[in-house]
Amino acid sequence: MRIIGLDFGEKTVGVALSDEMGLTAQPYTTVHRDRPTKLRQTLAKIETIISENEVSLIVLGLPKGLDNVEGEMCERVREFGERLSRRTSLPVEYVDERLTTKEAGRVLEEANVRKTERKKYVDKMAAALILKTYLEMNPSAKQDDTEE
Repeated sequence: MRIIGLDFGEKTVGVALSDEMGLTAQPYTTVHRDRPTKLRQTLAKIETIISENEVSLIVLGLPKGLDNVEGEMCERVREFGERLSRRTSLPVEYVDERLTTKEAGRVLEEANVRKTERKKYVDKMAAALILKTYLEMNPSAKQDDTEE
């Protein structure tokens, strides 16, 4: 079973998926919406991704301030997580995502992705970094492949 990592933003949600063994996090897609309050279609698209990829856990980045304080955006992320959990019946874990978007931009720059193209990839790359953080912090999330 896979784990989905999400980077929830004002108009986009970056999506990443783990491999089936829970070892790696790969950028998957970016879900766009017209307005920050239009979440139904976003939830439906993510629900489809979850279903198609046999996801067993949702990991959401929590955008705490540099002072470790949870602000309004953290409230919105938690609300989104609760709604997604109700729709999918899956558990949601939260990971501190401070500076992941900046780090994603740096990774893309180092990969020689043109500045004009980076916007297409930054959200799903940030989601992959969030998921990677979760996988590194939770070694028990890895699937045991020694079963016979």
